Amino acid sequence: MSQKFSFKLKSTSNKARRGEITTAHGTIQTPAFMPVGTCATVKAIKNDDIIKSNSEIILGNTYHLMLRPGADRIEKLGGLHKFMNWNKPILTDSGGFQVMSLSKIRKINEEGVEFSSHIDGKKYLLTPEESMKIQYQLGSDITMIFDECTPYPATHDVAKESMELSLRWAKRSKDAYKKREGYGLFGIVQGSTYQDLREKSAKELINIGFDGYAIGGLAVGEGQEVMFKTLDYTTPLLPIDKPRYLMGVGKPKDIIGAVKRGVDMFDCVIPTRSGRNGQAFISQGTINIRNAQYQEDLKPLDEECDCYTCKNHSRAYLNHLVKSNEILGAMLMSEHNINYYQNLMQKIRTAIEENSFDKLISN
Repeated sequence: MSQKFSFKLKSTSNKARRGEITTAHGTIQTPAFMPVGTCATVKAIKNDDIIKSNSEIILGNTYHLMLRPGADRIEKLGGLHKFMNWNKPILTDSGGFQVMSLSKIRKINEEGVEFSSHIDGKKYLLTPEESMKIQYQLGSDITMIFDECTPYPATHDVAKESMELSLRWAKRSKDAYKKREGYGLFGIVQGSTYQDLREKSAKELINIGFDGYAIGGLAVGEGQEVMFKTLDYTTPLLPIDKPRYLMGVGKPKDIIGAVKRGVDMFDCVIPTRSGRNGQAFISQGTINIRNAQYQEDLKPLDEECDCYTCKNHSRAYLNHLVKSNEILGAMLMSEHNINYYQNLMQKIRTAIEENSFDKLISN
């Protein structure tokens, strides 16, 4: 018998929340960071190593997977979990953001978005109904509604029009979504940086009724101060008994600041993208392993880290691998960064449990 989809709030430290999400493929301790597995793979990391990092959920993407290998094929092969041999939870982004950011030609209308593939130029129409169908075929534990990611900056009129279109698409997404035990559908609050629009979006999404609520349209160039200000008035609008997900965030300080404001879930390409480009997150901040100062440095990336990379290889070796463009360099750096992020999330969860989160963020 599969588990019912649910969220349990276990403890708080001021606005910071410690919880647990239950899904068909297991539980997720929150606040949680989801490594991004856009094309059914977290770039340069094997599944075993993702699991060893204590990652409990990964993110896949409707847009990329519908283009290749195709949702019909993935469904035929047993769904995304079986296809990539990942038996923990998966959240899939609806494709809305990628349609806006990647497709060569796009046309938005009430029905959905017509776009040309960034791979071969082939034309597609992605609608709320089609996005729900694809995510059902993939077998996503958490499905995201289809929305328009409002560009930044946007005038109030443009943001209002975009947010209201997303609300209509949210209702169509909910109507088209096929319920299954242990699976959930999240709404996405839009409205750019306008408080009145965020309030209307949140209120109407709650009226439609979802299993969780995401905050979209941030981390798109507005800067940390504006993002935090928007979160200050947006997260209190959302139900206490449902998970809150800040999409596409972010750097460690962004995550800590968003947890402080009541957010439960995060995803970002930063740890793996940075790893592939030679940047490591360490206890003291970040380092660029390409720098000449590390050519003969026998210390691990981070002496406080117990990941495979730090236990087995020196900065000197990593400097050599990355500068030589060796694939192993990208793998070892990315693995370390994912471990750094998951260790950070564990510290955050412990601090909330001990009601010492403010102490953590002051260090």
